[in-house]
Amino acid sequence: MVNIAVFASGSGSNAENIACYFKENKQVNVSLFLTNKPDAFVVERAKKLDIPCEIFNKKDFYETNNVLNVLKHNKVDFVVLAGFLWLVPENLLEAYPRRVVNIHPALLPAYGGKGMFGDNVHRAVVENKEKQTGITIHYVNTEYDKGDIIFQAKCVVEPTDIPEMVAEKVHKLEYLHYPEVLERLLLSVK
Repeated sequence: MVNIAVFASGSGSNAENIACYFKENKQVNVSLFLTNKPDAFVVERAKKLDIPCEIFNKKDFYETNNVLNVLKHNKVDFVVLAGFLWLVPENLLEAYPRRVVNIHPALLPAYGGKGMFGDNVHRAVVENKEKQTGITIHYVNTEYDKGDIIFQAKCVVEPTDIPEMVAEKVHKLEYLHYPEVLERLLLSVK
């Protein structure tokens, strides 16, 4: 059994989607949600799904091993970022080499880096009149959105699309592909 922890900073819709995808899986277990925001909706989703949820602050994450200890205590094998906005510290990356992945709402290397998340990305895509956008699933390293790319999927951006419409297309790609790509990765880790 591979235990995964999902980090989220916001609503947690991807975290919930991943947990539901693996709910009946005998080889993969979503054992824990973690968030840096006590008021994030992911906390409510965790309660609904009966998945433990740990809340931590910047000091816990960057200046101590508290978060790493929580992962180890819960026997976490793999870390999944799903709308988590902080740069992952080296102590976690060293403990989980090539076992920390993220999903980004654009086709990296375009529209990546600090501050490029969610609506900021979709707005930039529309403002720059891009003809396509999509998602990138990648390994996490010490820089925002610079880890090796695992998978990308594309969607068309129509000239009449507004950022909210682009967001909807990208979310569909996320919900469809992220759990499937994770499953392939996780089963190769065993």
